[in-house]
Amino acid sequence: MTNKTVKRQKVTASDVAARAGVSKWTVSRAFIPDASISEKARKKIMAIARELGYRPNLLARGLSQKRTHIIGVAVDELKNPHSMLMLDEVTRQLQKRGYMALLLNITGDNYYAVMSLADQLQVDGILFLGTVLTPEFVAIAVEMHDIPLIQVCRNTGRQEIDIVDIDGYQAGRVIARLLTEQGHKRFGYMSGPGGGEGHLTRKQGFRDELCAQSFGLELELNAEHYDRQLSYNLVRQYLLQTSAPERIEALFCENDVLALGAMEALRDAGHEPAIAVVGFDDIDEASVPGWQLTTYSQRLDLLMEEALNRLISGNKDSDGNWRSGELRIRRSHIRQ
Repeated sequence: MTNKTVKRQKVTASDVAARAGVSKWTVSRAFIPDASISEKARKKIMAIARELGYRPNLLARGLSQKRTHIIGVAVDELKNPHSMLMLDEVTRQLQKRGYMALLLNITGDNYYAVMSLADQLQVDGILFLGTVLTPEFVAIAVEMHDIPLIQVCRNTGRQEIDIVDIDGYQAGRVIARLLTEQGHKRFGYMSGPGGGEGHLTRKQGFRDELCAQSFGLELELNAEHYDRQLSYNLVRQYLLQTSAPERIEALFCENDVLALGAMEALRDAGHEPAIAVVGFDDIDEASVPGWQLTTYSQRLDLLMEEALNRLISGNKDSDGNWRSGELRIRRSHIRQ
C-alpha cells in the first residue's frame, strides 16, 4: 500500500461566507480595521475563519485598494553593520504599523532589475537606507514610481527625493571640538563611497570647525567601500610612508567600520605612536572593551519614525529631535 499526499484545498472567502450566511464582501470587511460591520458579525466570521483555516490575501486586497502595505527598503553596503542596524529598526517599525518590507539589495549596476521588482509588486513607497544614489538611479526611481521616495542617513541633493538625515554638519563640528579640546593639532579624515559628491556634510562641518580654530585638514584618505580591510590598508600604508613627526594626531572616519580598521592598523603597528580615532554610527562593536571607540549615534529609532511618518501618512516634523543625534564618548579620542 502506498502513501499518497493529499493536497489541501485552499479555503476562500466564499467558503467562509457560505458557512456564515453572509456575502464574501462582508467577510472581506471583517478583516479590515474600522470597516463598516457589526461586532457580532465580525466575531462570527473570525471564528469560522479560524475553524476553516482561512487567511485573507493581503496583497490582493491591497491591490484592490490601491495600497499593498509593502514598503521597498533599498540598501547597498550590506556588509556594513550599520546597514543591519537600519534594517532591523525599519522592519520592526514597519511591522508595528502593519506593513511589510521588501528588501532591495542595490549592488553594482542592477538598479533597473531591482526597481522593476518593486514596480511589479506595487510598493507603497521606497526608503533608501544610506544608499549612494547616482543620477542614473534617481532617474529610474522617479520614472518608474509615482510613490513617495525617501532617503535616510544620506543626502542626494535631489528635489525628487525627500531627505531624513541628522544635521551632519553640526555633528562634524562637535567632533572637531572634541578633538581640539584634547589638545590634538594635526587632523585627518577618511571618507567612504560617494564621499566626493557631498552626500554627507559631516566632513565639511569637521573642516569648518577646525578652520575656525586655526587648524587645517592635513590628510584625506578615501575608501571605495565601507570595508574594514580597505581602511586597515590605507592607514598601514600611511604609517609606512610618513615619518612620525609628520603624522596627524587625530583621524575622523566617516563611519565606525572604517574607524575600526584604522584602529586595528595602528594597533598592529605596535611601536608606532598612537593616533586618536573617532567614528560615526555607533555600531555594536564600537562599545566593546577592546576598542572603546568614540563615535556619533544617528538615533536610528527617531530617524526611521520620521521617515515612515512621511512615507505612510505624509506627516513631516522638520525640526524634530531626529535632527540631532548623540555623541558617544568612550576612549579612542583621548590624547596619549
